[in-house]
Amino acid sequence: MNREQTLHQLIELGLHGMAEGYEAIIKLPINKQPEGHMMLAQLAEKEYYNKKNKRQELYLKLSKLRYKSTLEDVTCSPKRNLSKETLTNLADCMYIKMGMNILISGSTGCGKSYLACALAYEACAKGIKAMYFNMNKLTEQILLSKVDGTYLKMLARLEKYPLLVLDDFGLQTINKELALAILQILEDRYNKKSTIIVSQLPVDKWAQVISDPTIGDAIVDRIIYNAH
Repeated sequence: MNREQTLHQLIELGLHGMAEGYEAIIKLPINKQPEGHMMLAQLAEKEYYNKKNKRQELYLKLSKLRYKSTLEDVTCSPKRNLSKETLTNLADCMYIKMGMNILISGSTGCGKSYLACALAYEACAKGIKAMYFNMNKLTEQILLSKVDGTYLKMLARLEKYPLLVLDDFGLQTINKELALAILQILEDRYNKKSTIIVSQLPVDKWAQVISDPTIGDAIVDRIIYNAH
């Protein structure tokens, strides 16, 4: 079997990382080409990182993040009530595996959404699926799904994401119908999946934007339990 045939077969099998690595190796002088087991190790490593990078790119594309921000770009300071230690602790994404929530509040323009997107970006970079919604967009999807009969499918789809970002929470009063839908989303994720919620309001006022006080208390209970 000649080298060109091997290269073609790797490409046909979808092993593009290995194909790229093999092509680079066969261009080396014979005395510099790695031997059997070393070549296999190098090609396997090349394929591994190629698939990992492709997966990251796909997850980032599907996440629909508002900002393509990274944790390295986030400013930490006492004024922002955000320390480098806190950010470092969140960077390993263990909070997602533990089903913990992150609550971010602050005034307009202080970088809340930027921070939330940076955390979601880090998750995608580690091969964890994330999805971003602002509340207006989520409201539209909930209402539309109830009209076209896909409401249960939408709930099931949202439940599958290890990390869900809900931005601009509390900008408008949430009526009972929408509140029940949000409660169901949070209930499905409760203590199993992570949700980042971003709001201009302090957390102790979140229940006040929900028209039904009982549902409001239930939603806040699901949010603040086991949360940063």
